Amino acid sequence: MTRAPRKSIATPANLFRLLSEFTLFLLGGLLVLLSLRRPARLPRYPSALIFVGILFVYWGVRAWIKTEEDTPGPHTHIRAGSLALVGALTLAIPLSPRQDVNWLLGVVGGILVLRGLLGGALFVRSS
Repeated sequence: MTRAPRKSIATPANLFRLLSEFTLFLLGGLLVLLSLRRPARLPRYPSALIFVGILFVYWGVRAWIKTEEDTPGPHTHIRAGSLALVGALTLAIPLSPRQDVNWLLGVVGGILVLRGLLGGALFVRSS
């Protein structure tokens, strides 16, 4: 009985995907650490934060609609859902009371950490 040849994990595209998941994991950890260590303040002009939130929601919807042919379903759902959720929470930061900013920043970081862990685990399992 012969097995079908497995795809190599060491292709540049696969390594770049794994590196991007690791980068999101580190970014999420940094946001969680910042939310726990110091009080976050709202920016004087929140237009940049609103722009980033809208951009994340757009990327999430775009990732959900336009799937890559070599990416399995769970990867797409995790990527799109996490981006849209991070975007929605980022949009909520300028609208929230001052005492909730650290909590929202920690939740955004936690979502990114979970996405990095789940995306990396699914990537390693599928390769």
